[in-house]
Amino acid sequence: MIQPHRGVGASTPPEPIIFCDFDGTITRADVTDEILIRLADPAWREIERLWTAGTIGSRECLERQLALVKTSAQELNALIDSIPIDPAFARFVRFVQRSRIPFVVVSDGLDCVIRRILAHAGLHSRGRNGIHFYSSSGRLIKGRLAVSFPHAAANCAHGCATCKPQIIRALREDRWPVIYIGDGLSDRHAVAEADFVYARQPLLDFCRSKGIPARPFNNFADIECALARWLGGRVTDEMLEAERSRALAAFAASE
Repeated sequence: MIQPHRGVGASTPPEPIIFCDFDGTITRADVTDEILIRLADPAWREIERLWTAGTIGSRECLERQLALVKTSAQELNALIDSIPIDPAFARFVRFVQRSRIPFVVVSDGLDCVIRRILAHAGLHSRGRNGIHFYSSSGRLIKGRLAVSFPHAAANCAHGCATCKPQIIRALREDRWPVIYIGDGLSDRHAVAEADFVYARQPLLDFCRSKGIPARPFNNFADIECALARWLGGRVTDEMLEAERSRALAAFAASE
């Protein structure tokens, strides 16, 4: 659940930290899905059904699915390079850097994919897993993907490949609001740690069903505009929703 922050009052100006999914959020397509569709044995679809049904966690799902991939470095890199990113993302990154807003990518996907796509877009060319982003790790060895999970948590009840809630709790400190940006199934547990969410479907419907403050967005320009208003001291609907959620969390914690 959302945690109340020490010494933060209703009039406290925002000092946000942003956590962001990668596949389908920064990118316009889920890169892992594209790798599986194009390069894996079709048996990956049955494993996907088990994960969607909640029978297995994302760590087991990825481990089993990516073992079915057979490819060359040239073929894999060509596929990765064909994946478009949100056209407003590069500008958004420059905005959060100028505004000194911590921005952390959290992903079940592969670090080799994230590094290559961001570098291709002129961003984080020396990005390091565990510093600039948190994700699963993948290496291509003799045509096969060797996968490891440096940010899985031994005590994660959901079996996540990357334990996004644990990363958020470790990095959030006393910042407010904690903003999460995402789109899908792998983000369901992370949004419980957020004060406010920008979401694409199906995550948006999930947040609304759980009473988590969330707004839809078309691209990162929408989020940049809202953040600029927050930082400029303008009261927005998003801020009111986040304040209300924080007040309810503080009340629940005092019971």
